[in-house]
Amino acid sequence: MDDLPPPLLLDILSRLNDSTDLARCRLVSKTLNALSYEVRSINLFCSFGRYMKSRSPETKTLITPFKTIFNNLILSSRSVDSISVGVRKPLRGLSYDAVEDESDDLYLTDVNFVKEWLPGVVCEGLKSLSISDFWVQSCWRRSEVLVLISSCCHSLLNLEVKNSWLSVDGLSPMPALTSLTLEFIRLDDEDLNKVNECFPSLKVLNLIGVGGLKDPRIHQLQLKTCQWMVSNAPLSLTIHAPNLVKLKLKLKCVKPQSLVLETPLLSDFHLSLENAGECGVKEFLNLKTLHLESTGLWSLIGTFPFGRTVKNLTVDSLKQSEPVEIKRFNLETLSNFFPNVSSLKLGPGAWSELETCFRLGGLEGKIGMKKLKEITGHLMVYDIDITISFISSVLDKYTSLSNMALLIHCEVDSSITSNLISRCSANWPRVKWRWGRWKEGMKDTWVCDSI
Repeated sequence: MDDLPPPLLLDILSRLNDSTDLARCRLVSKTLNALSYEVRSINLFCSFGRYMKSRSPETKTLITPFKTIFNNLILSSRSVDSISVGVRKPLRGLSYDAVEDESDDLYLTDVNFVKEWLPGVVCEGLKSLSISDFWVQSCWRRSEVLVLISSCCHSLLNLEVKNSWLSVDGLSPMPALTSLTLEFIRLDDEDLNKVNECFPSLKVLNLIGVGGLKDPRIHQLQLKTCQWMVSNAPLSLTIHAPNLVKLKLKLKCVKPQSLVLETPLLSDFHLSLENAGECGVKEFLNLKTLHLESTGLWSLIGTFPFGRTVKNLTVDSLKQSEPVEIKRFNLETLSNFFPNVSSLKLGPGAWSELETCFRLGGLEGKIGMKKLKEITGHLMVYDIDITISFISSVLDKYTSLSNMALLIHCEVDSSITSNLISRCSANWPRVKWRWGRWKEGMKDTWVCDSI
């Protein structure tokens, strides 16, 4: 390997996903050792196996502390511009009650730990920084790491902090920052005013499970993309972002009294909430792609009386925590509110509701969605004859349909799946069929096409 040109070796070292391998390469040869200090990206993550070995009486004395390995990598590097440090996914899933770990060897947002390598060492040229903490050790310790980062990383463009309790007292402006992700973060502030004030140039903002906010308000004039997942119970949510184009808003087990979206340029909107209630949104004249999820789809769809601009529509009915009487939505409802849709995707709950409505009364009402070209559906297939009849009525009603992509649940018997595929292909040869499998919590798998 020493015979390879140094630029090529450096490129290979730069592509290593785990910098533990970079540390090992330093022991292989003098050439690799010398070039390793020129790598511009450091990515180091503590595995579940390493964590368990560090706790075992038989092996803990043999394990080099994680922070020591990281410090050695960082402090010996000459031109780092990207840093990712954290714990692997299995560790992120551990709860404090289950582990009761009061040590600080994986408390990675510890400001004293970060002070050892960030100020004066890598901060000047640093463009991207990601810290994914170990919640078991960080949840009961309030960290000022965000304040430290804002005081010395003036060229930072991308910042991620996950699984931590953060303080924003004394936060300094970071006008260069364009992307911010806060994931499973505890804040003591009642709102996001300090974040809005200190990060005025954000184009991408991700707030995933940020707790402790009572009346959160996002006020970002440059923002283009936003993902906001709320799991606590704020009284109201407000987004003022005149240049926002894409928004994913998930309100998990949350029923805010007020939801205000001041986003006139929004074109791609993903909204998931338990119940629409008194939810109201202003008109989006540029909305092209819309994804709706709710336990009460009928009432949620009713909040979008301006759906004529929507071309790509996805709907799904979420499972209810408690059985209640609801008004089921149907294809006529979708046609009335979204007449110009060309692509319609139906989640498993939505497909089930539509099949139920069809079984009770067929497809009634006027023909809408005259531009509909494609339907993607997630099926359970409880009764194959009902499913076939429903598909037949849909194809008869929407004559412009030319593509049907159907995903069948993995638990459906293979003989039923084969029967459905063969009957659909034979009965409607004009349609281009695509078939796949789906399962809760897993990525959809496409199996075959038939024309």
